[in-house]
Parts: sequence; structure tokens; C-alpha cells
Amino acid sequence: MADATIITGQYVQIDQTPAGIGERMLGRIIDMLLIMTYAIGLFFFFRYSLDNWGYWDQDIALTFFFLCLLPAIFYSLLWELLNRGQTPGKKMLGIRVVMKDGTQPALSAYLLRWLMLMIDIYLFQWVGVLSILMTKNNQRLGDLAAGTLVIKEKDFRKIYVTLDEFQHLSVNYSPVFPQAENLSLEQANLINHTLSRNDADRAARIRELDAKVRGFLQINPPVNDEDLLRTLIRDYQYYALEEI
Repeated sequence: MADATIITGQYVQIDQTPAGIGERMLGRIIDMLLIMTYAIGLFFFFRYSLDNWGYWDQDIALTFFFLCLLPAIFYSLLWELLNRGQTPGKKMLGIRVVMKDGTQPALSAYLLRWLMLMIDIYLFQWVGVLSILMTKNNQRLGDLAAGTLVIKEKDFRKIYVTLDEFQHLSVNYSPVFPQAENLSLEQANLINHTLSRNDADRAARIRELDAKVRGFLQINPPVNDEDLLRTLIRDYQYYALEEI
């Protein structure tokens, strides 16, 4: 399965694998079986109550029955909204709904996906299947309208950790070194990789890279090597975000 490559607002490349048609269909079947089980159980409960608990007022019975059906009607919307993009079927298959930029969808995106189920699944059963088969990232019409993807769970964990690294970039953040804007994506990735390593040569690598960066950017602040590199990365992310 080909990966869907995204570039976040901080110019960080993330590769995520869209869920296949088989995984999505099997997840939907599991969810439909759960919905049917609930609806059938509800029907027999009402039948039992009418037979054994006496006469119900028709209007009250219909209203109560409709209210009890709401969890089945809003099944996908409620589960995806409250369970970070996963229904029970999706969870069993290890897949999840995310936005195209890798972030968690908002209520509006989940709502639009749920409304489009009427076209994708319930009214025209093969429309959603054909859309998944014909689109690059295996998106049904609801995904295309909401800007979402259904990806494999392992990729969501990677995306979640990666995006959490940029929470420090608040709207009030002020860059320390304007020269960080001159760094390339490859150079920023090299600095990140060097800082994230934890081997015996880490200190020497950071010291060597720090010397090269100071010379390239023509800066020589009185801070230690690692602090300078981390500050430059934050400043680089700030300027990259400003260009979006």
C-alpha cells in the first residue's frame, strides 16, 4: 500500500499508510453487526415490555423507542468523536480517522463524514467503495468532503508523537536567532537527528555540529552547544510556520 506523504505546517514530513479497502469494509461490517444487534435487542425488549407490562400509550412508546434508537443512528459519529477517530470496528482492524495533515479531526469533520454516509453507504452502496478504489489515498466521498483519511493505527501513534513536539510554538513565541530562517529542511533534520541520538559519541557529534552551524550562520552566542542547536530548531520551526 502506498504511503500518503504530508508536510505539516512546520515542514516536517510524515508518511502515513491509508487503510485498504478490505480493512475498511470489514471494519464497517463489524460496526453494522453491532448496530443490528442493538436494534434487534431493542425491538425484542419493546415487544416483551408490551406483552408483559401492559398497554403503553402509542405516542409515548414511539417517542421512547425513537430515543433508544439514537445511539444506533449516531453510532459512527459518536464513536469517532469520543474515541479519537475509531469505532469498535476500526479499533479491531487497527485503523483510525485523521485529517490529511495528520491531526485529529474536529467535530465538523466527523459530522460531515457521518452525513455523507447516507450517500456512501446507505443510499448508494457502491459509491463509497468505488471512491475508495479510485482515489489515491483510499478516501470515500465523506473523506474527500471532510478532508480526512483512514490510516493504520501504527502511523497515528507516530504522527501524534511528532506533532506533539511543536506545542511550544505558541502565537506569542519570539525567535532568538533570525539566522535560523536560512537553514534548509535537510539541515534542520540533521540537527534534530543529532540531538535525538543517545550513543557514546553524542557529545562529540553535537560539539562538531555546533561549530559548523555557528560558522554557517555567522553567530557566536555565549550559550552551550546543545542549547544553541535546540533554540535554532525552535526558531526554524517558527519561520517555517510563518511561511504557510
